[in-house]
Amino acid sequence: MCARTYLKLGDRVRHINYVFWGIGEVIEERKSTLPGGLCLVKIIFEDGTERSFINNLDHEMCCYYTGIRVIEEVSLWEI
Repeated sequence: MCARTYLKLGDRVRHINYVFWGIGEVIEERKSTLPGGLCLVKIIFEDGTERSFINNLDHEMCCYYTGIRVIEEVSLWEI
């Protein structure tokens, strides 16, 4: 069974509870090849700190459930 991942490489994100971290960008993705293994992402934030999060929507500690949100970039030409 494949993990349902939330973030992908290059996504720009923010944390809803830690706004002082600033905007972050996903710089690394890791997926386990073992059944039941973890999927992780590494995000670097504007405060200069790299933080790692679980990236599996089926896991109760997924980065989405802990407050990481993707920043949608909308172009005026696409509207």
